[in-house]
Amino acid sequence: MLLDTASLYFRAYFGVPDSVRAPDGTPVNAVRGLLDFIARLVQDHRPDDLVACMDADWRPQWRVDLIPTYKAHRVAAETSEGVPDEEEVPDTLSPQVPVIEAVLDALGIARVGVSPYEADDVIGTLTGLAAGPVDIVTGDRDLYQLVDDARRVRVLYPLKGVGTLQVTDEEWLRGKYGVDGAGYVDLALLRGDPSDGLPGVPGIGEKTAAKLLDAYGDLAGIMAAVDDPASRLTPSQRKRLDEARDYVAVAPKVVRVAGDVPLPEFRAALPREPRDPAALEELANRWGLGGSLQRLLLTLQT
Repeated sequence: MLLDTASLYFRAYFGVPDSVRAPDGTPVNAVRGLLDFIARLVQDHRPDDLVACMDADWRPQWRVDLIPTYKAHRVAAETSEGVPDEEEVPDTLSPQVPVIEAVLDALGIARVGVSPYEADDVIGTLTGLAAGPVDIVTGDRDLYQLVDDARRVRVLYPLKGVGTLQVTDEEWLRGKYGVDGAGYVDLALLRGDPSDGLPGVPGIGEKTAAKLLDAYGDLAGIMAAVDDPASRLTPSQRKRLDEARDYVAVAPKVVRVAGDVPLPEFRAALPREPRDPAALEELANRWGLGGSLQRLLLTLQT
């Protein structure tokens, strides 16, 4: 089981009241919410291995170099060259992230982030290396591209907390979008995604993109049709795709998750007991983690 950790703690932050606070009054709703999420996921799915994948760089420069608008609207402050820009996040969420990291480390739950890559890239690399089935837990549809029935890779997309999950396999993808996992990259880049600053091809929405992929197979087939006077592209489609050649040439590298992240050594096996009980007890007392931590510990032990 691979967790898109930031996606989950953002959901926890907005789903758990900020009245959930530490003894000193600091909000810990994202911390406790994430612990409850993990407890429920382990209880319901019983993974052998679990990795909390992290954004070591939420907006990698190599993606920005290709598409400058990539996540530009989410930049809170630009930083010096070589240092990731600061992401715009709620004021009371940022201080909770180091607490989340410390608790995961004390528990012994693997936490992997590699600069200059996003959590998606870590997930993509781990998925490619996995010998057995993989469940990816994320609220980010971009990771639908990794769905692969033959390799038993699916995405568990939270609809309400993590108690209600959309189990995304290739049958579901074809029913919803008309593509399989491998085709989702082409669909996404043609359609665009304002939440990631991807412009897409003007005038080519999701339904049109799906129809074009059905007719021509993939992005390369669509662009070959642009150059084929006998193809059945409408004049407006041909014009828009032709004008978007520069974008279409670089977008696949931006949208497709990396599969070659240089991963550090880590132990992915789900722990039965905390790695550092003393540190965990100190964190529990300082941040008032209470029942959320106890539920997770009990779930790990059973």
